[in-house]
Amino acid sequence: METPNPPSLISPLEFYAHLLQSNLKSRNPFVGKLVHARIIKCGLHLSVFLKNSLMNFYAKTESISYAKKVFDEMPVKTLCSWNTILSAYAKQGRLDLACEVFNLMPTRDSVSWTTIIVTYNEIGHFKNAIRMFVEMAKDQVLPTQFTVTSVLASCTALGDLSAGKKVHSFVVKTGLSGCVNVTNSLLNMYAKVGDEMMAKAVFDGMRLKNVSSWNVVVSLHIHSGRLDLARAQFDQMIERDVVTWNSMIAGYSQNGYDFEALGMFANMLKDSSLKPDKFTLASTLSACANLEKLKLGKQIHAYIIRTEFDATGPVGNALISCYAKVGGVEIAQKIVEQSGISYLNVIAFTTLLDGYIKIGDIGPARRIFDSLRDRDVVAWTAMLVGYEQNGLNKDAVELFRSMVREGPKPNNYTLSAMLSVSSSLASLDHGKQIHASALRSGEASSLSVSNALITMYSKAGNINAARRVFNLIHWRQETVSWTSMIVALAQHGLGEEAIQLFERMLELGIKPDHITYVGVLTACTHGGLVEQGRRYYNMMKNVHKIKPTPSHFASMVDLLGRAGLLQEAYNFIENMPLEPDVVAWGSLLSACRVHKNLDLGKIAAEKLLLIEPDNSGAYSALCNLYSSCGKWEDAANIRKSMKYVGVKKTQGFSWVQIQNKVHVFGVEDWLHPQRDAIYNKMAKIWGEIKEMGFVPDTVSVLHDVEEDVKEQMLRHHSEKLAIAFGLISTPENTTLRIMKNLRVCNDCHSAIKFICKLVDREIVVRDATRFHHFKKGLCSCRDYW
Repeated sequence: METPNPPSLISPLEFYAHLLQSNLKSRNPFVGKLVHARIIKCGLHLSVFLKNSLMNFYAKTESISYAKKVFDEMPVKTLCSWNTILSAYAKQGRLDLACEVFNLMPTRDSVSWTTIIVTYNEIGHFKNAIRMFVEMAKDQVLPTQFTVTSVLASCTALGDLSAGKKVHSFVVKTGLSGCVNVTNSLLNMYAKVGDEMMAKAVFDGMRLKNVSSWNVVVSLHIHSGRLDLARAQFDQMIERDVVTWNSMIAGYSQNGYDFEALGMFANMLKDSSLKPDKFTLASTLSACANLEKLKLGKQIHAYIIRTEFDATGPVGNALISCYAKVGGVEIAQKIVEQSGISYLNVIAFTTLLDGYIKIGDIGPARRIFDSLRDRDVVAWTAMLVGYEQNGLNKDAVELFRSMVREGPKPNNYTLSAMLSVSSSLASLDHGKQIHASALRSGEASSLSVSNALITMYSKAGNINAARRVFNLIHWRQETVSWTSMIVALAQHGLGEEAIQLFERMLELGIKPDHITYVGVLTACTHGGLVEQGRRYYNMMKNVHKIKPTPSHFASMVDLLGRAGLLQEAYNFIENMPLEPDVVAWGSLLSACRVHKNLDLGKIAAEKLLLIEPDNSGAYSALCNLYSSCGKWEDAANIRKSMKYVGVKKTQGFSWVQIQNKVHVFGVEDWLHPQRDAIYNKMAKIWGEIKEMGFVPDTVSVLHDVEEDVKEQMLRHHSEKLAIAFGLISTPENTTLRIMKNLRVCNDCHSAIKFICKLVDREIVVRDATRFHHFKKGLCSCRDYW
């Protein structure tokens, strides 16, 4: 390819410059080289004008090395030459070389300064952009509107209101406030840094306003929660663009006005010639999901298909989230299968996961998780939480181990979720491992992890460790932390300490919530502190204006019932503003069994069974009540009724964790591989504690059999077998932690006091309602449970 000779009517300089300019669209550096060769051949290579044109061509065709070579060979360099090479480096992101050229420039104009300021702003060096603007002003070089919009963008990114105001003052002095782009930048800066008054003043003072100006003010009102003002501004607009409609639709949806969001979308389709974009559809689908409007979601889906809209990215994720949230998990799954999951974001995945959790099918969610290309910490955490909420704790543990090996670094939410898993498993060893991981990663001091640690150590039976964690964070005076510790102390029977902590909480001005009061009332219940319980119940309603929930009502029934105030407990239930639930009647029934009140016990059982006919606990409690009162025939009739209606009694189990393995025991359990050693150990202990003065409570055996048979049955209760196994499987002087799914019986409670003294060990037993700490022949509950 040869370059043509210049026509005789124009000069060679103009011809070659025009040739370079007209070939810029081709982006072919080879053309430039041909012209360059022709220029040299014609002896025009010393022309500064042509050299600048060549440099510009090479720079814009990404041949920056040739541009630099032309620049270096120029015997005379103009300001245009310097600006051309400066701009070339800046556009390629070569900040170091751009700064080097800028510092070597003999003179600089507004183009030079603007180029370097724009570059700093675009790469996120906002402070340097502002600094260079200050230097430009000192150099008495007048900025252009592009300079000002860039430096204002830097002020906005930094949230630097002071610097923004100084730029504003400079704009007024230099007369640039008449430029719409500049005033829009000022308006945007004030709006985003939170100076609503100045934003309004700028907007009101604008002689010329375009759609962008109005959009900023609409967005400002939305972010400040003034949707009424945003709508008023919207209605005043003569011209609107897609951004305007999107701002209103998203603003309504994000602030809980989902009906209004859908109405705005309908108006857009009806009154505007504009077509919805991906953000419009995503916000509208979000509103459908919030309102659980499956039919409307399907209509929008049909619109997407009919208009052949790209259903990947934000729209596809919004569709999946919408269907998953409103009960269309199967449709959401089909969208994933048809479109692939490469674009599936974490929000859509977590919503889909939640949809599967609701229908109790976690398998498909795990398959999607395994197929995700970019599994960040949020996706891993969502999957772990899904397992935990479905009670699949072992799966959660296995997934967490995989995350540690091959996934991202767990964050505080991940660790909190795993501590919740440890709490559910009551696994102290596993919880300690998570705690160590949190310490190594520096997340142990975060509130979410610290609160989860308090709960984990409490549920695993180590109240002292829970105290130590709380002592490290109590200074933050945060309600959840104090509540977690109060609840922990209450569950461990340390009622007085829990109440002292609550009183200290009030002194410090920390506001209690409804869960705090559940903990306080539980503390009063386990400590038999009836008058204090009444006082705190009234304080909750009258001082802190907390409306009692079923949990508070049940706690009061339990408080009164355990104290033997059965008639008062029954009257309390009858006067409740809510319909009494299973827990309230169950608490009264349990108290009637303890205090052997047949009349009220029968009423409580009947009421309970009306609400939940298959409640095996109600049958068992009533049967035990009859048996404890010597009504063997009535007890037998209850058992026959259970058999007739197909209700099975909940079996009692106890378990102990030894070296990360859980060993479960039932009554008269012969399934354990070490059963002979366990039964021999228990027989030996039984004889020794009887010599110490222990008398078996055969009244606890609610069967009409001989005394020696009753004693044998008592000796083989599940918690006693778990203790015997723990004693032969752990070193001396270590604490034994036993878990039980039902309330510990009187005989076991009495026997464990003797056993802990015999073996000189602390034995912690967690039953269905609380913890018992047995030490030196005593129990932390003081025999009130």
